Amino acid sequence: MTATMIKEFRLPDLGEGLTESEIVAWKVGVGDTVTLNQIIAEVETAKAVVELPSPFAGVVTALHEQPGTVVEVGKPIVSFEIEGDDGGGDSGEAPAKREPNLVGYGAVLEGSGRPARRARSFAAAAAPAAPAAPVAAPAETPAAAPVGAAVQTVAEPAPVADTHGADTTPAERPRSTPPVRKLAKDLGVDLAAITGTGERGLITRDDVRNFVGGGDLPVAPQELAGGQAAAPAPVQGERETRTPIKGVRKFTAAAMVSSAFTAPHVTEFLTLDVTPTMELLGRLKASRSFAGYKLTPLTLVSKAVLIALRNHPTLNARWDEANQEIVQFNYVNLGIAAATPRGLTVPNIKDADQMSLLQLSTALTELTETARAGKTAPADLSGGTISITNIGVFGIDAGTPILNPGEAAILALGAVRKMPWEYQDEVALRQVMTLSLSFDHRLVDGEQGSRFLQDLGAILADPGMALAMV
Repeated sequence: MTATMIKEFRLPDLGEGLTESEIVAWKVGVGDTVTLNQIIAEVETAKAVVELPSPFAGVVTALHEQPGTVVEVGKPIVSFEIEGDDGGGDSGEAPAKREPNLVGYGAVLEGSGRPARRARSFAAAAAPAAPAAPVAAPAETPAAAPVGAAVQTVAEPAPVADTHGADTTPAERPRSTPPVRKLAKDLGVDLAAITGTGERGLITRDDVRNFVGGGDLPVAPQELAGGQAAAPAPVQGERETRTPIKGVRKFTAAAMVSSAFTAPHVTEFLTLDVTPTMELLGRLKASRSFAGYKLTPLTLVSKAVLIALRNHPTLNARWDEANQEIVQFNYVNLGIAAATPRGLTVPNIKDADQMSLLQLSTALTELTETARAGKTAPADLSGGTISITNIGVFGIDAGTPILNPGEAAILALGAVRKMPWEYQDEVALRQVMTLSLSFDHRLVDGEQGSRFLQDLGAILADPGMALAMV
């Protein structure tokens, strides 16, 4: 004979040393029956938006927090009514068949990065607590709150009640990126019916578009605004609009202040003729070997940076203040600054120095699409060793970028412009770019920074020079 009991689910430690998270959206409502590991909420940490799976199979009796609320780790967020043994009471353990699938937890949680660590935290968060009085909540998923609206890129278009009893385990879903999955959902396309043409069978946006017969891809309003979330609409008659500082904006502000007042920044500039690089880019785009790949100036500059770093390792290092050591990285995790609906993030490509140009192109495409969808994994937002920011896409020529904390250098790419330039002792119309390199003067001397910038410029002015540096 079985009885029912009330179990509270407390906000788990999502890792990366974070102590709080914001409830972005509930995927369930009071009275809904959920299955083990079913996605019940979207939660925004200071670094990423993650999907939170249910630790129990049962009925939702209360939602303790509303969307837009910042919740401390360990605080109850939802209560369930679950089945239990008569003799077990509320002793602390649900029946074995109700235990959360800890192995699958890392797979279900978008952006987990470290499944084992998540499993331990998850188990602790799911520990039993005294039954709590149900908190009134709507029966359907609430509409997007103003604070979280910009990141709700995977909101369900239909009431969550339609998902009852569905198998939500994503372990065997077709390989694709979060923005591609959202596009498929928006167009009503089953990804299982599509054969991916990307690397290792990855389903791309073009695969989805071609499956439905072509046409333009939908563009989110924030993408039309350059990837930034829209500011709150001003209220008529009010002279000020106030927005709480939290999430990525809070994290970024703290990191930038720490970097600016900890590492002595030096910025150097180099303006050069990149016509040969742009001509190479055109030839690569027309090449059959690169058909279907997205190639941009950033792709070639990234590869040039990786090549130049081989002769200038001091720019790929970290200052360890606590141990009074300089940590030299023998690998390159290349950070790419991305303007997203949640604010500025700098996800990085792990072991980018080991990648071919084709692999780097694929990694850059996936990184930017995932970042703009607000689905970058927390693990991809840490561990970077050097970064690039492409301010040229905004028509900016140069700047003084602030170092990503823990890195020795960051490179800003300016816009490529056609300008009169001295070429073979004559004035010609050439394609010109300015590079802005900021570096930590504790780690990188002026000579070292200058020589790196000089070598990087030599590659971009004549890509054949890369052969002399390999």
